[in-house]
Amino acid sequence: MRLLPFLLIFLAILAGPANAAKDRSDFTPEQALQYSQNALGRTVGNYEFRDSAGNLVRMSDFLGKPVVVSFIYTSCAESCPVITETLAEAADVARDALGDDSFSVISIGFDSASDSPDRMRYFAKQHGINLDGWKFLSGDLSSVLALSNDLGFIFYRSAKGFDHLSQVSVIAADGTVYRQIYGQNFDKPLLVEPLKELVFGTEAPLASFADLINKVRLFCTIYDPAADRYRFDYSIFIKLIVGTLIVGSMGIFVTREWWRIWKTSRRRKAELLTKKSHTSETAS
Repeated sequence: MRLLPFLLIFLAILAGPANAAKDRSDFTPEQALQYSQNALGRTVGNYEFRDSAGNLVRMSDFLGKPVVVSFIYTSCAESCPVITETLAEAADVARDALGDDSFSVISIGFDSASDSPDRMRYFAKQHGINLDGWKFLSGDLSSVLALSNDLGFIFYRSAKGFDHLSQVSVIAADGTVYRQIYGQNFDKPLLVEPLKELVFGTEAPLASFADLINKVRLFCTIYDPAADRYRFDYSIFIKLIVGTLIVGSMGIFVTREWWRIWKTSRRRKAELLTKKSHTSETAS
């Protein structure tokens, strides 16, 4: 059996007695997935980090719009580079569909002893990451462990350096964990769809004209696999208009028929009453 990893001792202390009962390095895949999913709806704390220029930043600096969070470590030779490059491709598609300033991306080095701002900056350059609104952050052990606990992200030391979940988290503008994305080479819609829901979604679609427009954009912005891009599908909007016209036309037709039948019925009743009246007069 593996020894309890040094990092997880601190994580257990930080997370409290409820999470200290089990060494997460012994989690089965199902338990690890459940631990990650349990973070949905949780609000992340306002932890401090340093960006690749050495400036102090806080998690609250990124809120007010959706933010995508990815944990990496700079000495990773396998999964972290692949996750980062996959995320870059998906983020590029998302920005094209939703707008350049519609969300932020942050990559956080969880090997706090090694992932300095300089090394994070080099990692970003090495993998061609130069998108605006994407920050590479370093933090002390307490901040890294606290945020990883909030996001349900599991990592622990192993013979190759670290083992960890291949996980990207989508956080809503208010700081709550909205969606988890798994895998090194995930499909682009897995990132874009939750971001689209957060950017275009409104609780009261008819509260304003802007809300109505966002609802239209939410349902009409679709993924085109052939182009590997999102596009605004006018056909959906046209079909909606045509469908509304058809239903409206049917309603008008039914109303007119009902009115015609009602008038005919009234006329026949009037004629019948007139006839009865004439018959009575004749009998008299």
